[in-house]
Formats: sequence, C-alpha cells, structure tokens
Amino acid sequence: MDANSRFDLVGTSPQFRKVVEQIQRMASIDATVLIAGETGTGKEVAARAIHYRSERAHKPFVPVNCGALAESLVESELFGHERGAFTDAKTASVGLVGQAAGGTIFLDEIDALTPKAQAALLRFLQDRTYRRVGGGGLLQVDVRVLVASNADLDAMSRERRFRQDLLYRLRVLSLRMPALRERPGDGVLLARNMLKRLSHQYRTHPRELHAEGEAFIRSYAWPGNVRELENVIHREFLMSDDEALRLCETREELMPCEVATGTVHALHETSIGTEAPLPLPGGDCTPFKDAKARAVAEFERSYVREMLARAGGNISQAARMSNQERSAFGKLVRKYRLGGEGQVA
Repeated sequence: MDANSRFDLVGTSPQFRKVVEQIQRMASIDATVLIAGETGTGKEVAARAIHYRSERAHKPFVPVNCGALAESLVESELFGHERGAFTDAKTASVGLVGQAAGGTIFLDEIDALTPKAQAALLRFLQDRTYRRVGGGGLLQVDVRVLVASNADLDAMSRERRFRQDLLYRLRVLSLRMPALRERPGDGVLLARNMLKRLSHQYRTHPRELHAEGEAFIRSYAWPGNVRELENVIHREFLMSDDEALRLCETREELMPCEVATGTVHALHETSIGTEAPLPLPGGDCTPFKDAKARAVAEFERSYVREMLARAGGNISQAARMSNQERSAFGKLVRKYRLGGEGQVA
C-alpha cells in the first residue's frame, strides 16, 4: 500500500502534491502548525499524517473539537481538574493535554475558543506549563500542538475576536488544504479509492464509476469538498444496483437538471475526443471556457436560491445547510442579488 494512501492522502494534482510534500517536511519539525482550509478539505487527515510520520508516532494523537467544548468547562477539559474543584468534579482529571503527553494534541475549530480559553492556551503555548482547575502547582508536559480552522483568523484578529498574539504563537508553521475544486482530476481518483474501501468494508464485489459519474464529479463544484464527495459515493454505493455508478440521483439532487445534463454531456463528449465547441441548453454553440463559466453561474444561482428557500431566507442557516462559511455564501447571495435575511429574491 502507498504510504500516502495509508493516511488518506490521495491525489496527483500539483496543488495536492505540494501539500503532501509540506506535510512530510512538517512531520520532521517539532513545531506548532496552523492548518487552514474550507470545511471538508481534510484538515484532520493532514494533522494525523503529520503526527504519525513524526517521531511522536508511538505516542497518543488526541483530537479536540473546540466548538463542542462547553464554555464553562473549556479549561477543565483541556488542562484537567482536581477532585472537588467544582460541583461535578467527583474525581480528578488529567485533561486532554495530559492525555496527549509525549504525543500530539489537535485543536480543531480553534476559532471557537472563548477569549478566556484563548488566554489560557496562550499561556500554555509559551512554555508548555499549566495548572489544573482547582490545583496549586504548575505542571509541565511535552506535547506537540496542531490547530485547524476554516475561519479567516486574520480577519477575526483585526476585529478583535481572536487574539493576535495567540495567532502568532499558532502560526509557527502554516498549511493550507486546497478545496477539491482546486485539485483537477483528484475527485475521480478519490472516488475510486473510496469505492475500493467500501467494497472491502461491506465485503462486496468491486464497483466502478461510469463515465457519466466521472464527468459529474469533474463538473460539480463540491462546496463540501472531500467530505461531501465521500458522503455521495457512500450513499450511491449502498443504494445503487448498477455495477458502474452513474450518480444520476445525485446529479438531479445537487445540480439544476438543465445544467447537470448540459455540463455532464459536454464533459463526456470532451473525454472521448470532441474538439468542436460544446452545445449548451438552448442550442447555441459556445467555446468551452465560456460554456463552463455559464454553467457554473447558472448552477450557483439556482443552488443558492434553493438553499435560501429551504432556509426560509435565513442566510446563516442556508450557509450551514450548504456546508459553507456564512461570508462566502453571503457573497454568492449578493452576487446574484437573491435577497437578504428573511427575504428570498
């Protein structure tokens, strides 16, 4: 088995090969790493690869979703507490940092930490010392810290929602995971790898991708990135009886029918050697670049309108349903003039 496949680092695009090279180098440097990227791009996959390729591989890797930590218990969860430190502290706890001793602690959604928790983390990063809640003495631990966020931490820092001095401490090394749409060809490669894994998991005969399925994967924007692709392939693997998955139901669900049909047909024709301008719905003949731009714009407008309709016009809720940051989704709403909070144009 390829070493990269072992860590789910699957891809041959130049953008992804560069990331794999950076991961390999960062694994050999025992420093804090800030991993950025959109939702579903594989930030935790990268963190695990850095850990398990490092000299700390035989020690614990402890992942922490900062967004899931109760605000009142963040310090206790991270640094532990002594028995009786608060009402429910019936036993002592070493905390997540203590559990990761000698290894790596991965703090995902670091932007979700409260100001108080940010201050506590900053103190810890300075010399790896901390106090348990209710404890008196200083403790020290040898642990590597990896963090991740899909938020714009620089913007949050300028708006004083994230400590600038903490950001400096976290950004000793930086890694950006590219979106799937920025990795030409990797979507199909990932899908094939997923099918192999699913066949092994469910102990069934191998399944393949039909040319139409491959064309759809290449044409769709995948706002949820690798995670969305994985969910789609998993569902189609379980629900389809075809030997080669066409992803027909997925096309109809995720893309406007006319855009899906036109784009997939065009890409399919291109894949078998057609060099003539590609036909779009309506019968006009347009160069590929213009045809692609038009199809993407039609898809974006229809998709955003549909999500807004499902969310009753609430942009924040529509963004969550789309697995996108609110700011990015809001830009699309403004771009296509589809209305604002409480209104669908």
